[in-house]
Amino acid sequence: MEKVKAKKHLGQHFLKDESIAKVIADTLNLEGYDDVLEIGPGMGVLTKYLLEKPINTYVIEIDTESVTYLDENYPKLKDKIISKDFLRYNINEVFEGKQFAIIGNFPYNISTQIVFKALEYRNQIPEFAGMFQKEVAERICEKKGTKAYGILSVLVQAFYDAEYLFTVDEHVFIPPPKVKSGVLRLRRKENFTLPCQEKLFFTVVKTAFQQRRKTLRNSLKTLNLSDSLREDEVFNLRPEQLNVEQFIALTQKIEADGV
Repeated sequence: MEKVKAKKHLGQHFLKDESIAKVIADTLNLEGYDDVLEIGPGMGVLTKYLLEKPINTYVIEIDTESVTYLDENYPKLKDKIISKDFLRYNINEVFEGKQFAIIGNFPYNISTQIVFKALEYRNQIPEFAGMFQKEVAERICEKKGTKAYGILSVLVQAFYDAEYLFTVDEHVFIPPPKVKSGVLRLRRKENFTLPCQEKLFFTVVKTAFQQRRKTLRNSLKTLNLSDSLREDEVFNLRPEQLNVEQFIALTQKIEADGV
C-alpha cells in the first residue's frame, strides 16, 4: 500500500526522523505495567520501536487509511489496532482496569483534550510520554509564577512528576507544522491520591485560572465562600502564585468551609 497522506482536519504531521522516534519510545521505563497504548500511530514510525520492547503494544487510530496501512505492514499488531476516537472511547473495553502506559506523537489540535482524558484514567496510567506542540508541553511542565503556568500545569502535576525532555524542529515532519514540538514524560507519583476532595480540587483550580489576572478572592466568588474564609491571606494571591501543594491546601480550607 502507498504511504498514508496526512490529513489536515485530523491534525496529522507524520514524523519522518527514525532516531527521534526511537528516543521517544525509549522514554518509557516499562515498570509497573505490561501494556502500552499509542495514540495516533499514523504509519507506525514510533510503533515499530515499541514493538521491539518486551511489552504488549496497542494502538488507537481514528484514520481508517492509517488503520489499513498498519494492519498490512505490522503483523505484530494483529488484534491490537483499535479503530476508534480515543477521546470518545472507553479504553477499559481493552484494558479492563489494568495498568497501562500512554505514548504518542499527539495531534496538536486535540493534545490538551488527550491529557485531560488521560487524567480520568490516572489510577491506571503510571506513565505517559510523547510529543506535543512545544508550547503545550512547556505548559504541562511549567512551575508557578509564569504566564504559561495554568490549569494543565496544576492538574497534571498534582498526580504526576512532569519532565520536559527535548525540543523537536519542524523539518522532521511531513508536512512540517508551523511550530516546534516538545517531548515530555509524566511519571505518576507514588502517592497520587489527594488529601482533599478531588472533584472540588479540579473545580477550584479551573475556576481560579478562568480569571487568572484577578486575586483568588475575586476569581473564586462563585464558590460562595464564607466571609471569614475570604479574609485568609491566600486570597490576596493570584492563581499563578500558588504551587500544587498550596492549591491542595486551599481546597482543604474550602472543603472545611462547607462548600
